[in-house]
Amino acid sequence: MMVRDINRAESFFTAILGFETLVRYPDHAYVHRETAGFRIWEQTGKDAAPPGTCRFAYYIDVRDVDRLYAELKPKLDTLPKGDVHGPANKPYGRRELLVLAPDGNLLAFGQAIGGTSPEVHAHD
Repeated sequence: MMVRDINRAESFFTAILGFETLVRYPDHAYVHRETAGFRIWEQTGKDAAPPGTCRFAYYIDVRDVDRLYAELKPKLDTLPKGDVHGPANKPYGRRELLVLAPDGNLLAFGQAIGGTSPEVHAHD
């Protein structure tokens, strides 16, 4: 995930979303929570992505989106109004929590309606 300010992005992932920083360098970090990890990379000046090109959506399957929301709610409440949506049932059979990160990247946490999302299994 390309960001303009590595410190701000890392703080968002760790302080708001409960990720842990596993690797940290001056211009990039690797943050991890349960089975999801992100490499966040600071790009500024002429190396930065033009506006609009770093606005990707990242989808993270979770076992219980409502439990995750309950855990994160006190911290999510500190974000600007409109940066958090849900959890809400979607017409395509998913229940999702959407969170807008500081650089405009959209993070979606979701599970299948009527059950949990499939677990990710490592292959031997």
